[in-house]
Amino acid sequence: MPQFTLYATPIATAPDRILLALADAGFTDFEYVNVDMSAKEHKSPEYLARNPFGKVPTLVTSDGVTMYESRAIARFLCTKLNLPLLPNPATATAASLALFEQELSCEISYFETPVSGIIWETFIKRVINMETDNAAAAEHKKKLEEYFDIVEAKFKSSGKKFMAGDEYSLVDVYYLPFLARLFDRGFGDVVTSRPQIKAWWDRCMERPKTKAWIDQSPKLDAILASRK
Repeated sequence: MPQFTLYATPIATAPDRILLALADAGFTDFEYVNVDMSAKEHKSPEYLARNPFGKVPTLVTSDGVTMYESRAIARFLCTKLNLPLLPNPATATAASLALFEQELSCEISYFETPVSGIIWETFIKRVINMETDNAAAAEHKKKLEEYFDIVEAKFKSSGKKFMAGDEYSLVDVYYLPFLARLFDRGFGDVVTSRPQIKAWWDRCMERPKTKAWIDQSPKLDAILASRK
């Protein structure tokens, strides 16, 4: 019996945080259930009993834990499965713990909204046959670039190698799947035009399992072709 079941869909980006964390660790002992959102499966009474918000992802473990919210699930699984993406309590300093928590918060506060806005306009709307609002996408990109200018400066001043220090962590995992979709939709310049962020991206892609997952992550053209 798999250790847990993950309810998700390739269209949504949030589950990718979990899937990349698991792929990085080479963990495969779980069941993936594709929730057909076009058929409103996420609004069925059965699904709403697991997740009252009717969104993906949702996690159900073999020992009876049910939870939702992708960041919470990813962090829970890192702890439960001892995935090497969290600070090591035995070696972490107060400063390194503070940086980790700070950068987790920055991702939620400043990255999530603009990057999700771009993906909504240029990726998800295409999948669900809605018209892209290019002006809205451009405004979201402007906000993302403003944030990434700060991230670029932080990398340069600190000399850190990854988002939360010198070790690859869950913070990096939270960024990568969303940026992969930006590359897919032609917005990769937000990364490649900033030398420090580009160097960070390249370091992440030097991790074989990370790169393999990013390379096979959902692409719009493939999703649209599969529906013909």
